[in-house]
Amino acid sequence: MIRVLFACLGNICRSPMAEAIFLDLIKKDRLTEYITVDSAGTGSWHMGEEPHQETKEILTNNNISWKGLVARQVDASDVNQFDYIIAMDDQNKHDLLQLFGASQQPIIIAKLMDFVNQPEKSNIPDPYYTGNFSDTYQLVLEGCQQLLQFIKEKHSIS
Repeated sequence: MIRVLFACLGNICRSPMAEAIFLDLIKKDRLTEYITVDSAGTGSWHMGEEPHQETKEILTNNNISWKGLVARQVDASDVNQFDYIIAMDDQNKHDLLQLFGASQQPIIIAKLMDFVNQPEKSNIPDPYYTGNFSDTYQLVLEGCQQLLQFIKEKHSIS
């Protein structure tokens, strides 16, 4: 089983959006027996909360379920639970590398846009601050599509 964790700052906008989109993609490709997905935040401010209202709206408008998503904070044990920990921006990645240090686990810690050829942006802006949930959705969708393609090729699944 390939395990993917998406991480952002508070786990109410970008990373639950990525979790929901990625889960939708793996369901459509009938890959749920091969890949699992979760999300978490580097901060604890929103633990136990549902995704941000505008995150829920944009997912719903694109026929993607957000039901059951609840914010949690990244935990040091996550390094043992996941194969891929995918950050939304440079700061998230930095924070994850600080938390996990020099892990002995064969884990990939990367930014979502690292999987996109010639990305429009290298970081996914936080719509909690920018208010632009549509732009964030498009970037996350593209990143998730490319990440899934990478995983399918790397692990020879289809």
